Amino acid sequence: MFDLRTLDDLGRLAETIDLECKLAQGQDGKGEIPKDFWLTYSAMANAHGGVVLLGVREKNGQFSIAGLENATKLRGDLFNTLNNRAKVSANLLTDSDVEEAQVDGKSVLVVRIPAATRKQRPVFLHGQPLGNTWRRLNDGDRQCDDETVKRMLAEQVEDERDARILTGFGMDDIDPDSLRIFRQMLRDEKPGHPYLEQDDFEFLKSLRGWRRDRHSGEAGLTLAGLLMFGRWASIQEGAPHYFVDYQERPEAKAELRWVDRLAPDGAWSGNLFDFYRRVYRKLVTDLKVPFALKDGLRQEDTPVHVALREALVNTLVHADYTGRVSVLVVKRPDMFGFRNPGGLRLPIEQVVRGGESDCRNRILHQMFLMIGLGERAGSGIPKIYSGWRSQHWRPPALRQKDEPEQTLLELRMLDLLPEHVMRDLKVRFGRAFNALDHTARLILATAAIERVVSHTRLQEICNAHPHDLSQMLARLVRDEMLESDGKSRGTVYFLPGETLPTPEQVFDEPSFLGLEPALHAHASGRSELSSEHSAPSSEHSAPSSEHSAPSSERSGMGNGERDSLGRWISALLNAPIIDDLSRLSPAFLAQLYALADEPRRKERLEPEKMEEVILAICKAQFVTRSVLATLVQRDPDGLRQRHLSRMVKDGLLEPAFPSKPTHERQAYRTANNPPGQRASPHD
Repeated sequence: MFDLRTLDDLGRLAETIDLECKLAQGQDGKGEIPKDFWLTYSAMANAHGGVVLLGVREKNGQFSIAGLENATKLRGDLFNTLNNRAKVSANLLTDSDVEEAQVDGKSVLVVRIPAATRKQRPVFLHGQPLGNTWRRLNDGDRQCDDETVKRMLAEQVEDERDARILTGFGMDDIDPDSLRIFRQMLRDEKPGHPYLEQDDFEFLKSLRGWRRDRHSGEAGLTLAGLLMFGRWASIQEGAPHYFVDYQERPEAKAELRWVDRLAPDGAWSGNLFDFYRRVYRKLVTDLKVPFALKDGLRQEDTPVHVALREALVNTLVHADYTGRVSVLVVKRPDMFGFRNPGGLRLPIEQVVRGGESDCRNRILHQMFLMIGLGERAGSGIPKIYSGWRSQHWRPPALRQKDEPEQTLLELRMLDLLPEHVMRDLKVRFGRAFNALDHTARLILATAAIERVVSHTRLQEICNAHPHDLSQMLARLVRDEMLESDGKSRGTVYFLPGETLPTPEQVFDEPSFLGLEPALHAHASGRSELSSEHSAPSSEHSAPSSEHSAPSSERSGMGNGERDSLGRWISALLNAPIIDDLSRLSPAFLAQLYALADEPRRKERLEPEKMEEVILAICKAQFVTRSVLATLVQRDPDGLRQRHLSRMVKDGLLEPAFPSKPTHERQAYRTANNPPGQRASPHD
């Protein structure tokens, strides 16, 4: 546990976990719990947890101790409010989570806020979850929209998200070939199983693809039954956000050109069972893994095959099919990538360690287990790590992205210190690189391979103590062998010359990971694939119907897509962007104009009032400078010079592209949410 004694300790804390410092002096200077503490409490609890320091002043990333006159009283006030359900929905803190520390002879209150469990979320304020739930994104407290809150509530009460009965759906919505092949695979796996004697309807009931609710009497096809065995047209009706996508890309880089693709296009069922069968064959084709011998016989099912099979099943059974992104599987010469909508239900550390499971779609999981696919509860991810370790490849990278919520797994077929990477680093840094120890070389090699790395990711690879790793990173930054950006949990490191996302990348180019591609399954609808992706290159023969591109109902646009409000969603940024007013829904556009009403009516407006309007428009979303200028009827350059640049400098606005401060496509988002700030139209 971190022990706060000096300001040096304070600086190290900012490297590894979320940190918020609040002055907590009160109007009389004797100390009180700040009102915005509760926003931070809700935000951290609904994200990954964090630490709040009361009695510490933070300005431009620099810390100074103000101290508390009566820390004991503040501690009592804190717990009194935590236990008042009219104020806070849940008290997550124990006595050991709140302690008084002495720094430079002054008292500071250290409040450690744990991440709420699935059953505790959402943690909200004022007795009402809608409009009063917050979440920590990067280093800011963001108000959750109603869709996010409702998803948290569903996760809280529904242990099985796929058990929901779909009104009006029946056996006509089931693809008979899928059910027949599943029955045959069950016969091969478990000959003589009693389910095999049943007709299709009873067979589906036994699999819980059809069920009757004992309390309401309602009966029908479950979401699991439809997703596993349904027809594509029926799936689109029952789960409008559902979309599955496989892409094989020809090169070890993040461009979105593909040579083979499988996505629902009306030529096959589009259901999960068919998707699994077709995609797994593609994943293991040409897999360059030495075979093993057992009792003199060749073993085709290597640990790598097991890992890929588990990764694919894991992606499908843990997906939140109400989420805003598609299920995506990518195959490249150097890696396999898996993405599913929805975050993990357990902490990443617990998932990697294994032994405990909280599967989002338990019926789907059981269906796969029936035919010998997937692993028992809590052992799947460890099997993946073990399979990759057997080849001495880089450890898998498992991570979550909060906006839109998704889980990403990258399996790279690279050594920890590939020869070509080491050779390039030696040329780049010369004698300085030769003088580095093994851990430092591992850090630089990882940055070269993965382009952007975090403290958490490096801990997985380097097997170093967090404190030692923080010091090593600081030294590499000081020696100009690494650059850093961000703070707290959001700090990332990259090689000099590597740039953070630019407007061109966000609007025109694919993402650097190659895991977050053109296709997002949004409720907003679909648009056409670009001509570059509409067919394979001439060097490849025409694909079969199974390989054909998705119908024009679905779209890929650069590396993102429009959401239901018409905002641009990019994999490179953690919030949507308003870049084109003509693409917005009429109702949403009207609300934005309502926020900008006063500056539109008045040629002259007090700077404070203009700032208030800008902050309201930019709350929880990036807005380009040209769009802002149009909304408030001001000259774009004048708006930047008079307001935007200063607001960024003062920490009121966050630029989307910090490395391009004056770029004409720069966009801005409100960097904090002070009490009483006017709500944005989508909150």
